[in-house]
Amino acid sequence: MTTSAPAIVLVDPVRQGWPFKAAARDLGFRVVSVYTHAYLASLDRHAEGDDLSLYTADPDEAERLLADAGVDARAVVPCLEAGVHLTDVLAHRLGLPGNDHTLAWARRSKAAMRAHGAEAGLRIPEFRLVHSADEIARAAHDIGFPVIVKPTLGAGSQGVRVYSTAADLADLEPRVTHDVYREPVREWLVERYVRGREFAVNFFSSDGEHRIVDMWEYLRPDDADYDFPLWDIVQVGREHGDFARVEEYTRSVLTAFGIRRGPSHTEVKCAADGVHLIEVGARLSGGPAVDLWMAHGGLRPFHDTIACYLGRRPALLDGPVDFPVRFGSVVVHNEQGPGPLVAVHGAEEAAGLPGVDSVELGYAPGEHVPATHDNVSIPFSAAVHGPDTDAVLATLARIRSLVRVETRPAAPADGTDAAAAAS
Repeated sequence: MTTSAPAIVLVDPVRQGWPFKAAARDLGFRVVSVYTHAYLASLDRHAEGDDLSLYTADPDEAERLLADAGVDARAVVPCLEAGVHLTDVLAHRLGLPGNDHTLAWARRSKAAMRAHGAEAGLRIPEFRLVHSADEIARAAHDIGFPVIVKPTLGAGSQGVRVYSTAADLADLEPRVTHDVYREPVREWLVERYVRGREFAVNFFSSDGEHRIVDMWEYLRPDDADYDFPLWDIVQVGREHGDFARVEEYTRSVLTAFGIRRGPSHTEVKCAADGVHLIEVGARLSGGPAVDLWMAHGGLRPFHDTIACYLGRRPALLDGPVDFPVRFGSVVVHNEQGPGPLVAVHGAEEAAGLPGVDSVELGYAPGEHVPATHDNVSIPFSAAVHGPDTDAVLATLARIRSLVRVETRPAAPADGTDAAAAAS
């Protein structure tokens, strides 16, 4: 590469971040990709479409590698949760637009996120940072039940556990020893479990101006405490009784965490005493939301994200964000028990239902399927749309009536595979 070839630096453009490469090229830029974890760099075809591929999570090394290669970087863009810290620290060092680099770690580490939220005066759950199972038990008793325990640098609910009563502490062994990026878990956040309605809120920001794109509610089958929120997820409108206060609170979160540009995905819970911050992510939403925006709303979220980090005002902030339909998603869990997959019955019929946009199968027959407790152990999911919320809920219910995950009991030889999958 040469200095005469302006480039967009994409941080971790894999999986749902893959389309950033095409968007950067469409905008006339070369593609320089930085991969922050060995696991992400091990994915098949991860470097396809790169003009230059770099491998580091260290801002000093990333800055040096870009300089050595003569990269004319015009923007640094986060494509996954893993890269949000490097993105804004590197952008600051290169003199490029970004979010407040002094708060970059608070937007990545759940422990730093909680500490900064408390300092900023936001309503957050009481919490403790711990480094062992014994400390988890002491912190849980100190805070009071129910509590929820999370690896501080994980994602996708992997390794998250809820303890509703002291008796639940009898099983303190971690579900996983490594997070979703295959990095060892060395610390956990223990926090008061907030009982209430949970929402995910998607915004775009430009120079500190925040515009909501949409809001989704996580709907569970009962009132039991949960550590994995995904079951039925439904887009809600302004007529929803909690919409206004959730939107207002989320705006205060974005300001407090120095998010001035680009997309954000914030999760909150509404309890009797108000709205509580669960997590804020300075990146595009995962899951089906972005695909549904493009299919039914005419949005160009990948192009608009790059525009934000170029310091330009994205089209999304000036045009109407008006979806002609409502969106939803369903996640069918493996409730039969861990073991080799026999079949996902009804998947093909579900895919053919009116209003079903896409179906995703997480496992092939014969592969070991763990009990579903995080984003990486989902055997079946579907994205849907409908004219209103009732229609979306009816489609989700119809899918659930059709789809059943069948596994067979794990044989002794399967145990090793199961343990490997859990770590």
